Amino acid sequence: MADGAHSGSAMPDPIHQFEINRLWHIDLFGFDASFTNSALFMVVAVALIVGFLLYAISGRLLVPSRLQSLAETAYEFIANMVRESMGEQGMKFFPLVFTIFMFIFTVNMLGMVPGFFTVTSHVAVTAALALLVFTIVLLVGFAKNGLGFLRLFVPSGVPVLILPFVTMIEVISFISRPISHSIRLFANMLGGHITLKVFAGFIVMLLGSQSVAVNLLAPLPLAGAVALMALEFLVAFLQAYVFTMLTCMYLNDALHPGH
Repeated sequence: MADGAHSGSAMPDPIHQFEINRLWHIDLFGFDASFTNSALFMVVAVALIVGFLLYAISGRLLVPSRLQSLAETAYEFIANMVRESMGEQGMKFFPLVFTIFMFIFTVNMLGMVPGFFTVTSHVAVTAALALLVFTIVLLVGFAKNGLGFLRLFVPSGVPVLILPFVTMIEVISFISRPISHSIRLFANMLGGHITLKVFAGFIVMLLGSQSVAVNLLAPLPLAGAVALMALEFLVAFLQAYVFTMLTCMYLNDALHPGH
């Protein structure tokens, strides 16, 4: 009985929720391309985004429905972000920026559902997104400006004596962009979900105690968990916004390296 009581009030493992599980084994020319729970939720996110947008714009009513208004709000929100960051010529990157925002926002929100998998809690996913942006910035920068893209590393108005030092700092800063870009999203989502699981674990431990006095303390971590849940919803949106805004800023550097 003592063992049963102890196990019933044990703290749940906060890391277990991030485990990647293989759903279908796929061997592609000797490479393990298995379909995992992470891939499943990415597919679900894409399906939800496509389904939502297609359904929202299918009617194209003069007086928009709620879903159509929501889709138009999302469009204008990202379009304004692109225009403010890159100007009108940056609108050719709108499909990329809009896709990145909607994908990150959707997988973040899916991760808030109990029992669902948080895709952006794995650095492999966020690093892939950051490297995609980094590669596009390099391609666009050299394609549009040629070697003039290297002006990005030579700020104007810097004294000649310290110019090599400043240039070195700019190069290191540029190369480290994918690291900070990916870790910021990954760390915030990972840390937030671990904290939520820990608070939920406190509730289970307190309710599982045989002491009535300890049971009465359970509402305290419950209130904390509710407050953290609300904060985590805000963080889920803000991290999608920050990742997208940084993408716009980096693309602006590719378009205007000398500015």
